[in-house]
Amino acid sequence: MSVYRLPSAYERSPLRRRVSGLALALGINLALLLLLLTLGRTAPDSKAISHALVIDFLRESHSARTEVQHQAAKHLETKPLPKPPPIVLPVKPTIAVPPPARPAPPKPAPFIEMSSADLAAADLRNVPTASAGDSAVVGKGPHGEVLYAAEWARHPTDAELGGYLPKNAPDGSGVIACKTIPGDRVEDCVEIANYPAGSHLASAVRQAAWQFRIRPPRINGRPLIGSWVQIEIDYQTIRRDSSSSGL
Repeated sequence: MSVYRLPSAYERSPLRRRVSGLALALGINLALLLLLLTLGRTAPDSKAISHALVIDFLRESHSARTEVQHQAAKHLETKPLPKPPPIVLPVKPTIAVPPPARPAPPKPAPFIEMSSADLAAADLRNVPTASAGDSAVVGKGPHGEVLYAAEWARHPTDAELGGYLPKNAPDGSGVIACKTIPGDRVEDCVEIANYPAGSHLASAVRQAAWQFRIRPPRINGRPLIGSWVQIEIDYQTIRRDSSSSGL
């Protein structure tokens, strides 16, 4: 049984193989050329029209920016500069001199509150008129009481007074006011005046007063124990009496 088969390429002659390859290559090139010519003739697809607004920001060129700067500089050069205002110096000083300070008004005297009894005692209209043998009224006590003149039951000695004199005390006198107590004694003494001023003689009298013997004031023959009396010691007289007695 005979079998039919196609001859292979290798069984052909070399000449036939070359002609076949050349024909195949030429056919491929013609096909590509026709394809290219066909693509060139076809009309491009129409693109859809867009209604969007497109803004393209272009950078300012260097030459345009330089020109603007040059124009601005030229405008500043041609514009005249304003003149500064003139400086005017003040003729009179602007610092006001404060007026002289006024002296401070005097301070009012301190108010001393007094009871009705003190006011009644201080009223001179309530002081009984002195009769024969009554003690003399010489002023007001420390708290407005009636101040009577002292009546000695016994005068103090020079030794009782000299021990309280300040060193290098001058000649003069000291005045004090004391409250009378039973036994012809006094207490609660206060200094009233120094003669001369600043001699501290009233302080010497006050310190020696515990030794004094003073009768209480009398009104209509009745002793007023607890009343105030004024005591004055004259140291000039005491020294003169001491000198004359040879002490």
